[in-house]
Amino acid sequence: MKGIFQNVTALSIGGNEGLCGGSRELHLLTCPVISLVSSKHKKSILLKILIPVACLVSLAMVISIFFTWRGKRKRESLSLPSFGTNFPNFSYNNLFKATEGFSSSNLIGKGRYSYVYVGKLFQDNIVAVKVFSLETRGAHKSFMAECNALRNVRHRNLLPILTACSSIDSEGNDFKALVYEFMSQGDLHKFLYTTRDDINLSNLNHITLAQRISIVVDVSDALEYLHHNNQWTIVHCDLKPSNILLDDDMIAHVGDFGLASYKTNSSMPSLGDSNSTSSLAIKGTIGYIAPECSHGGQVSTASDVYSFGVVLLEIFIRRRPTDDMFKDGLSIAKHAEINFPNRILEIVDPQLQLELDGQETPMAVKEKGLHYLHSVLNIGLCCTKMTPSERISMQEAAAKLHGIRDAYLRGN
Repeated sequence: MKGIFQNVTALSIGGNEGLCGGSRELHLLTCPVISLVSSKHKKSILLKILIPVACLVSLAMVISIFFTWRGKRKRESLSLPSFGTNFPNFSYNNLFKATEGFSSSNLIGKGRYSYVYVGKLFQDNIVAVKVFSLETRGAHKSFMAECNALRNVRHRNLLPILTACSSIDSEGNDFKALVYEFMSQGDLHKFLYTTRDDINLSNLNHITLAQRISIVVDVSDALEYLHHNNQWTIVHCDLKPSNILLDDDMIAHVGDFGLASYKTNSSMPSLGDSNSTSSLAIKGTIGYIAPECSHGGQVSTASDVYSFGVVLLEIFIRRRPTDDMFKDGLSIAKHAEINFPNRILEIVDPQLQLELDGQETPMAVKEKGLHYLHSVLNIGLCCTKMTPSERISMQEAAAKLHGIRDAYLRGN
């Protein structure tokens, strides 16, 4: 004690339980420390700490997502397949210049997911550049399906692919394209139905019986190769005349594998929509789709066989399967079946009628031509049976067509 209390010898603090602190002699409890910082001030401090931390975490996540996306695109670009040619993987700028800025005057075709331009690359190589419309749903998948289907295939009757391009366009958007050899005669659909002067409808391109037989032999060879290679099976899923290209020598090449289904063996599909997959989305083009596929059924090699049969009949009859005459249950296959074999000459292309039944045609030539015409159309009918199990395989179809062509060209 100090001051006037320094000589006090007795002290009573009873009844003051709330007292705390003081000298040690009083033996009182230590007083608790009372924070002078208000709860409002505490919240302010907490927010000042949490907000920057949250911002930093969000920024880190955005950066991580960006680099993951960039890395994925880089890996995708680096993983583009090599197609076994001397052509490099071109950039957007290369193809932009080659096609004169993807000019409409260079546009030679349009598909579900892409536009096709004619272009000129180094050393005046004329090529076809297939540019995918990536804003269209399914276009990216179509690009990858075509790459995967064509990366390991080599056949004289498949459209030769030179290289692929996965790049960025002038606006920073994804750009994907495939570069093919240019086919001077264009696609079979245009060759069948485009007139030479675009005015006189009777002035269609002349195609002889021998040329038509050779075209269907070429297409059958391509499909046999795709279906029956020992290592894998590829189902094209969209065979039609516009996907068959003709070169200078009228040799046919099957192209456009954007809907193709690929598998390495009978039980392990390696692309998304394999031929063991049933989907509500119909794969193919109206008029060429097999009956089982038009109802959402499974695609298979047998469905390709059906499409081939329709194409074969179309080449000789020269009518689209979607022609106005084919309605109320009448299809091009049914039309051919009804008139086969006795009235077949009445329904084929008038050009063939003149070639086989013209006044200047010797009788022996007429009979031979009609015989082989019947044989070819019969194969078309065997391919377009309603039930998949009733159809012949592409191996059998190709073998029969080779025999017909060889015999016809030999004059037997």
